[in-house]
Amino acid sequence: MTTAHHAGGPASDCDVLIVGAGPTGLTTALHLARAGHRVTVLERWPSPYARPRAVHYDDEVARLLARTGIGSALDGVTQAADTYEWRNATGETLLSFDWSGPGRSGWPRSTMFHQPDLERALTEAAAAHPLLTILRGHDVVSAEDGPDRATVTARTEDGAEHAFTARWVVGCDGTNSLVARSIGTGFTDLGFTYDWLIVDVLPHDRTPWKPGNLQVCDPARPTTAVSGGPGRRRFEFMRMPEESLAELSTPETSWRLLEPWGLTPETCVLERSAVYTFAARWADRWRSGRLLIAGDAAHQMPPFAGQGMCSGIRDAVNLGWKLDLVLAGRAGTDLLDTYGPERAAHIRHAIGMSVELGRVICVTDPEAARRRDAHFLAHDADPDRALPPIPPPRLPEGFLHHTPDGALGEGAGLLSLQGRVTRAGRTGLLDTVTDEGFVLVTTEDPRASLGAEGLARLDAQILHLVPAGRAGQHPYTAEDVDGTYLPHLSAAGWTAVLVRPDHYVYGTACSPEGTSALVRGLDQALTAGRIAA
Repeated sequence: MTTAHHAGGPASDCDVLIVGAGPTGLTTALHLARAGHRVTVLERWPSPYARPRAVHYDDEVARLLARTGIGSALDGVTQAADTYEWRNATGETLLSFDWSGPGRSGWPRSTMFHQPDLERALTEAAAAHPLLTILRGHDVVSAEDGPDRATVTARTEDGAEHAFTARWVVGCDGTNSLVARSIGTGFTDLGFTYDWLIVDVLPHDRTPWKPGNLQVCDPARPTTAVSGGPGRRRFEFMRMPEESLAELSTPETSWRLLEPWGLTPETCVLERSAVYTFAARWADRWRSGRLLIAGDAAHQMPPFAGQGMCSGIRDAVNLGWKLDLVLAGRAGTDLLDTYGPERAAHIRHAIGMSVELGRVICVTDPEAARRRDAHFLAHDADPDRALPPIPPPRLPEGFLHHTPDGALGEGAGLLSLQGRVTRAGRTGLLDTVTDEGFVLVTTEDPRASLGAEGLARLDAQILHLVPAGRAGQHPYTAEDVDGTYLPHLSAAGWTAVLVRPDHYVYGTACSPEGTSALVRGLDQALTAGRIAA
């Protein structure tokens, strides 16, 4: 049995107990520990899994991972992607996604990585934190809710059982989640499922592949060929109707399918080969009392949009800041009731996008493939023209600002921008010059709209944005270095944006009176929850 903990010993009672030490569990743990809460992570396996799984995250998730303190640790072990091409059997381009440059969150739009490297960085950050304990070799066998504490029982390799108590338990324990079963949730399943052989290789020749990320929409064998992180390649081969799972799972099949790509035992190392059956489903219930679920315990989706692990990281941060406010006594437990609905709405978007892409590649009938090819070629391989319209991801309801008549406020629920600012002599992306928490961005002096009392009461950081080179004297001033914010706010007609800790917009205002009402609404929403609790 392998355990990792701090000098104070294993934490049998803590603020939050997390089941599962994958990316979702570790991200949740780090966010909560960095906020000052005692966290214990129980992991069934004695040592970290050393094989690849996820290989992609987007700019929003890069921003969220950086907030855990591991941004610099990922330098050199990740690879920014510039294009994502979909071709037919003859090599014609059916879809071309432009991933070049930074995305809305200020990081590369798409990053390819090796999951063991990411987990190593997260584990090292966790091991260095005095409030965070990781216990490996602890297989959780029960999770029970209680009025003041939840109780989790784990069995170690010697057969002994150990009880742990916590104010909150988060199940990040994968597709066969015990915590999800303890909650008693059902799942909405779209029934979109296929078997694919996943093969990860380490080529001896490290010459970059062109294109770096490719889907081959060949009805004879739909195939994925993408980066697995620097120097690595990920291949995915769809099981054909005439093939058995046993036949597909053999090493001989992996090498036979790799050979047309110039990959043989002489030219590469086979790191992993496994058959994966993907699904498209999400939990109907994400919380029961003091038990919650996140990551694969709450949802699974096809891999074609690269949003599986990304969605788990979003779960971690959405839940993390809400648990922080509840644990700190700054909000009532009803705030946690917004977690499941917010994340389920976002998950439905990600799954919908993944399924639409899956319907493009998972075609094995030659005539259907010819009709598909003709459609995409007629639309010049432009995803915006060729694919069904998919609205941008937005939180439709939840802990967001509403107008007096109950309607969702303008801009509420959108993902906020991140650009470079200069504040108090420091220049960098907004996250590097602000602390975690709510952020109020204004284009007007906040003293005029909020007054001294409002400024003192506001539980948020304030940035009064001014053009580059026009820094004012009061402590709220921040220069919009690259013009990321001011033109956007002007075009929208907003003078203030209040952003949540997970970077989603709580609400906007277009006047000093609106800013005052926005801030007052946040204060009242949090206060009401505290009083009710």
